[in-house]
Amino acid sequence: MNESIVWLTIFVLSIFVGVEVIAKVSSTLHTPLMSGANAIHGIILVGAILVTGAADSTVTLVVGLAAVVLATINLVGGFVVTDRMLQMFGGARRPEVTRREDSA
Repeated sequence: MNESIVWLTIFVLSIFVGVEVIAKVSSTLHTPLMSGANAIHGIILVGAILVTGAADSTVTLVVGLAAVVLATINLVGGFVVTDRMLQMFGGARRPEVTRREDSA
């Protein structure tokens, strides 16, 4: 029981820290930082998998599985946003125009 309270406290504190960190980032910097944040999301996913794999109780297993699902959604969503951002900066590609030379 005591260990569950410790894990719950860490979980709640991580939510508060995450909200504060994201809230302090201005919207103009959010998109460029997304690609760097994908690496952090990958680490979070690995940590959630490790914690879920070592689950001793049903509650820990359920919370761990929820963490794995949410971290996976966050990671995939980050890559989707990064891909869209890169497409925005790519610009429209113009088709190559070939010139006809006049033979006269």
